[in-house]
Amino acid sequence: MATTDNNTPSTKKGRWFRFLIPSLVGILIGLCGYIFYISKAYTYLSDDPKACVNCHIMEPEYATWMHSSHGRNTVCNDCHVPHDNVFRKYYFKANDGLRHATMFTFRMEPQVIKMHSPGQRVVQENCIRCHSTLVSEVQAGKVTAEMAHADNGKLCWDCHREVPHSRVRGLNAAPHSPVPIVDNMPSNTPDWLDKMVKNREKSNN
Repeated sequence: MATTDNNTPSTKKGRWFRFLIPSLVGILIGLCGYIFYISKAYTYLSDDPKACVNCHIMEPEYATWMHSSHGRNTVCNDCHVPHDNVFRKYYFKANDGLRHATMFTFRMEPQVIKMHSPGQRVVQENCIRCHSTLVSEVQAGKVTAEMAHADNGKLCWDCHREVPHSRVRGLNAAPHSPVPIVDNMPSNTPDWLDKMVKNREKSNN
């Protein structure tokens, strides 16, 4: 009767890989899930403007939008993502979001934020989409971002420079921008210091 040796090197190696691969997959899934949660990536699936200030560098843009005429009628995604079809919209959001996340994570963001070409194309499309009646009267509705880059017309904000973010170009231009407080944000004060302050307030009262 033939027997098999379960202690051969090949058997041990196979048994080792049988546990290693699922463990690595589990660690990878857990790490991705944790990053997704801690970065609040799920908020970017919505149209809530508060999602845009998850990155502190967007605070001036949020504050200037909030106090502009656009702040009463539009949200960030009305201008900054495509609206011609849902697939292009979420593809653009995912692509742009990964680009932003990479730049902010590795501290590659410039002090002066400017839209890149795909972003300019989308914003120009949305300017024309929302203000189609107005721009059709001045023939501006035919100017695309590509045409403007080729000096064959102007982008809307080449003239309307204050809309909607005024002339703010970086954090130093608006260092004390008011932004929404994130719900359930934990205190940065150590427990012992917080307790000491509360006890002192009680004794003073």
